Amino acid sequence: MFNPILEELNYSIISHGGHQLNVEKRFQEYFSKKKDTVIRSFLWDVPGFRRWRVTRMDAGDKLQVLNSVAYPNFSNEQPILGIDLLWFGKKGKLVAVLDFQPLIQKDHYFRRYFEGLKTLKKNYPEFYSNKEMNLYDSKQYFSPWVLFYVGDGNNLKYSLREVFKDFLDTYWLINTLPEQNYKNLTPNKIKELHISYDSYNAEIDPAHALFKSYFGKQWADDFVQEFLFPNSINRK
Repeated sequence: MFNPILEELNYSIISHGGHQLNVEKRFQEYFSKKKDTVIRSFLWDVPGFRRWRVTRMDAGDKLQVLNSVAYPNFSNEQPILGIDLLWFGKKGKLVAVLDFQPLIQKDHYFRRYFEGLKTLKKNYPEFYSNKEMNLYDSKQYFSPWVLFYVGDGNNLKYSLREVFKDFLDTYWLINTLPEQNYKNLTPNKIKELHISYDSYNAEIDPAHALFKSYFGKQWADDFVQEFLFPNSINRK
């Protein structure tokens, strides 16, 4: 289900100067005990970003997952890129969460970095889900214009790949914003906010329970803390 989306993501990263990095073997590829599910993870070195990770989980018709988070350098206050896609094949159900995840919830920050996402939200009205994102505080690390879809993935008016490509292209445009008289967050403050982001997500991310059910508690704990959100245990 998500292979074309992963291809689109890889192409976009490479076209912006990204190079793949080595991933620790136990996180690079891991199979469930029944050998019917595999999870693979990737790291990218991308100009302007201190960490860009991608995870692809394949449990056949039961579940498909694609997740990616991109952290800009500490000298760059732009939002964190957040991608969460889940496909329940037997039910035909798609859950999609695409967002520029804000470091701060301030109007001046939104005005500078979110005009493109606001336009996307208008262009893709199907991504106006009425459902709440359970567990998460939507006012903490999500923007007011998060693209959120829950429903039959076969009934989308636009292809998911089309929406995804527009989403990525809009995010890259943030890097081309002209310099202007704007009160920037300091690198130390940005680092502090990135650490808070990791700490919050390591504690509340529902994927932890999912990984534990497929791959066991110890591996899931290590994966969440050491690969997905390493700053949750590195507070210095």
